[in-house]
Amino acid sequence: MDPGPGHKSGAEDWQCPLLRHCGLVSYQIFVQGSEHFQLEVRLLDEEGKVVAQGTGGRGQLQVPGAHLWWPYLMHEHPAYLYSLEVSLTAQTAAGPVSDFYTLPVGIRTVAVTEKQFLINGKPFYFHGVNKHEDADIRGKGFDWALLVKDFNLLRWLGANSLRTSHYPYAEETMQLCDRYGIVVIDESPGVGIVLVQSYSNVSLQHHLVVMEELVRRDKNHPAVVMWSVANEPASVLKPAAYYFKTLIAHTKDLDPSRPVTFVTNSNYEADLGAPYVDVICVNSYYSWYHDYGHMEVIQLQLATQFEMWYRTYQKPIIQSEYGAETIAGFHQDPPLMFSEEYQKGLLEQYHLVLDQKRKEYVVGELIWNFADFMTDQSPQRAMGNKKGIFTRQRQPKGAAFLLRERYWKLANETMYHRSAVKSQCVANSPFTV
Repeated sequence: MDPGPGHKSGAEDWQCPLLRHCGLVSYQIFVQGSEHFQLEVRLLDEEGKVVAQGTGGRGQLQVPGAHLWWPYLMHEHPAYLYSLEVSLTAQTAAGPVSDFYTLPVGIRTVAVTEKQFLINGKPFYFHGVNKHEDADIRGKGFDWALLVKDFNLLRWLGANSLRTSHYPYAEETMQLCDRYGIVVIDESPGVGIVLVQSYSNVSLQHHLVVMEELVRRDKNHPAVVMWSVANEPASVLKPAAYYFKTLIAHTKDLDPSRPVTFVTNSNYEADLGAPYVDVICVNSYYSWYHDYGHMEVIQLQLATQFEMWYRTYQKPIIQSEYGAETIAGFHQDPPLMFSEEYQKGLLEQYHLVLDQKRKEYVVGELIWNFADFMTDQSPQRAMGNKKGIFTRQRQPKGAAFLLRERYWKLANETMYHRSAVKSQCVANSPFTV
């Protein structure tokens, strides 16, 4: 038994016009096996009290006085989850058979305007990270202890969001995001779309299936607020227009409740996929992959980037990647590339512009990367990608403390229940599991 692929099941919940009075939970349940069965549905709050109930495989529950699912540091009680309980009784040749299924449910809304990203009708600013499923012992293998460690670090950092760069993460990660209030940009494995043949009809048909699989798996997670269909495609190639128009429209058909984007590193004038996204997500590495060592050019280049993208599309913008490689313990004054001082200095230059533009239409910033990670060997990589603010062993570089100070400042500025920020501080050291 499984909650079905309908758009409004589980955590894809809609609010009544009067948010404080009524929440709506739409559900659709698919049953395999016997055609003779009965279904009972109950919604329980965190105290185990039944707040709504229904019958049948499809319906809508009304939740008077609903508790909304809020992101971490946006509310004094973030990440409120109900439990949707489904009881099945089926008649078989061997007699009656029972089954039981429980699904965590968050009630919240998501919307996008010309200049804002709204959660529950309130402006939300992404201050978070890009990650990789990677560590030095298990590589990309799943590790519960490491996952808990990472979430302790995210809370210590004051991060309210992450992007699953560049593939769907383990379901356990998504479940913790729901419970901790970490907002997710959920990305498909659409990376490396850089050749003309990458835009073939065969590739497109496969990509449509990939999005169906991703939406089907993750649609019930309240933490997921936006789908990303690709990372850094060659969206300047002529076939990209039809490809992304079709792909994004398909994703919206699968789930009309969430905005859709892809992450670009193309020029604003040449990007043929950007007209079809709801939010512009831009990667740029000023003073790293070009203008080496010249951090003085960052403010002009970054401000121009934002202004040109917004002037062209009038859509909110997220700085979806930025950063610099740093080998922990390397220090140099004046700052030189790969030193901790250079990474901190580069971030500070970005932040000066972000602080100006977030007052207008920039709605987020995601550092690349949360932690160092392994890559293929090459002369450009010193034992992997070193752009992490933590090492591969999850020890902090100087930039981690810089970012922590910034993120908590941002949380204080946008907090609707300011006293809650202090109570959300992690008392214990995040550097132990």
